[in-house]
Amino acid sequence: MTKKLNQLRNHYIICGYGRMGKRICQELAKQQAPFVVIENHPAEIENLGATDYLFVEGDATDDEVLRQAGIMFARGLVAVLPTEAENVFTTLSAKVLNSKIFVVSRAVEEKTESKLLKAGANRVVKPYEIGGHRMAQVLLRPGVVDFIDIIARDRKFDLSIEEIVVAEKSTLAGQTLAESPTRRELNIIVVAISRQDGKFTYNPGSQTVIQANDKLIVIGEEKNIQKLRTIAGV
Repeated sequence: MTKKLNQLRNHYIICGYGRMGKRICQELAKQQAPFVVIENHPAEIENLGATDYLFVEGDATDDEVLRQAGIMFARGLVAVLPTEAENVFTTLSAKVLNSKIFVVSRAVEEKTESKLLKAGANRVVKPYEIGGHRMAQVLLRPGVVDFIDIIARDRKFDLSIEEIVVAEKSTLAGQTLAESPTRRELNIIVVAISRQDGKFTYNPGSQTVIQANDKLIVIGEEKNIQKLRTIAGV
């Protein structure tokens, strides 16, 4: 376990293996994304032992435990611990140890969101708000929700929606969408482009120039998206 943990790079750290933590791990495992779990509850440690997940037994608010989980080399961290205070403190500790890490944290109480943002969370998820919004959308727009679920979750269909970052040395940088292989060769739809300056373009035209560090929000077949990811990363 220690040897595998020491080899981790660009991985995700899941703080808390409760109901939400388990679902997050399942989704990451489906995507074959590298991750490690931090948990200190004996019953959940036993549950983790029955899986093939990498985990660290300890308190996620402890800097040394975060270091054992490879915080310095991690790509992202999600805090879904039992209490709001633990999520706030873990978020703060993670950002102090690795200022570049992308942190997603759960907030149950409305007042906790501002504290998490001040602690450095990049995104705050409020389960009750998201759950309520989704249930309303299922009532009002069931067809739209079904389509999104097919793309995001249903693996029977070889479709995926992904975010791809264009590297500075990529051949995509400087090309228009028409010149790029996205639609012409890979049959991938670019739904939107998020610029480094925060500008967001929905349904960009064929003459839109792709820039280095752009985030392309795309829909297409998984195998073709992987090809585009390779081109974007070169």
